[in-house]
Amino acid sequence: MLLSALRTRIFCGCRSAGKQFQYSNRSPQVRQWLVKRNQSTITVESGTTSTPAATVPNAATNRIVGRWLLGCSGLVVGAVVLGGVTRLTESGLSMVDWHLVREMKPPQTQEEWEAEFSKYQQFPEFKILNHDMTLPEFKFIFYMEWGHRMWGRLVGLAYILPTIYFWRKGYFTRSVKGKVLGLCGFVFFQGLLGWYMVKSGLEEKQDSYDIPRVSQYRLSAHLGSALLLYTASLWMGLTMLLPAHKMVESRRLMKLRRFAKGTGGLVFLTALSGAFVAGLDAGLVYNSFPKMADKWIPDDLLAFSPTLKNFFENPTTVQFDHRILGISSLAAITGLYLFSRRMLLPRRAKIAISLLTAMAYTQVALGISTLLLTAPDA
Repeated sequence: MLLSALRTRIFCGCRSAGKQFQYSNRSPQVRQWLVKRNQSTITVESGTTSTPAATVPNAATNRIVGRWLLGCSGLVVGAVVLGGVTRLTESGLSMVDWHLVREMKPPQTQEEWEAEFSKYQQFPEFKILNHDMTLPEFKFIFYMEWGHRMWGRLVGLAYILPTIYFWRKGYFTRSVKGKVLGLCGFVFFQGLLGWYMVKSGLEEKQDSYDIPRVSQYRLSAHLGSALLLYTASLWMGLTMLLPAHKMVESRRLMKLRRFAKGTGGLVFLTALSGAFVAGLDAGLVYNSFPKMADKWIPDDLLAFSPTLKNFFENPTTVQFDHRILGISSLAAITGLYLFSRRMLLPRRAKIAISLLTAMAYTQVALGISTLLLTAPDA
């Protein structure tokens, strides 16, 4: 056994020594050729290796997601506008039930329309306000509300379907995933809140002959949630599309940021107070400006008891508050504009503040003209 192992060892050693002897006897030109050949072989093999795919998310995917979010914010604006038109045409209570899929198809035949009209006739709005309404008139308000609801479903699909696609493609970072899930959840909440609002106008109120209307509290919540959804989508979209400017942190810059945030909060509060005006038809009680019935402070400003109730249920107080908040918002935006003019800001920041100021003055002009014209169609 030992002798066999020894023979194997000697044979392998001799074979290795022979190879080394053959290599050493080769000419230098042969050795160089072999080295070059080995290098070229390595180069070809490395060239055939597939290049790694671009990592996601990246700048290109961020632009795609940013544009999608901007599109979604535009759809939310459309929903708010349609909601306002629905409110002005008093169409919001024409559809007396809510089904996620079944109501997507409106009535088609005469029998279906008569059945839908018959359901509407069982609720307070028809009994008190529209008791002489005809079927063609009902079709108009029905289609207004139906269009608003279908637009809401379009908004939901515009958020949810691309979210699923982008998620599977890996376009979202961990932080963006949480924010997008929050937006989708908010869309679902907004739909439920809309039906919760409509339901308040369908409830039968005993011993009440007041014009049926939705709760001003629920209307304000519905509008406020839509504004938050719009703002969040717009902010996320712009953040992903436009890189932030690197600016030196200074006291004036910090003051400008605080000023802008406070102004934004004031504008949001003004919008919510506008929802209370719409919910109570408070735009119809005093149609003069700047005074209210030749008085700066009307006599019935605090007519309800307890006092706190006036700020939410007294039409006079609600309109008075909206006036004060509107003028305060205009003054704050004007101050923000003047303050920003004395600072060295990026061009797009100056453009944004200028557009905000122009829109604020336009909004106040529209509000005053609507008031003086006795709130047309309100």
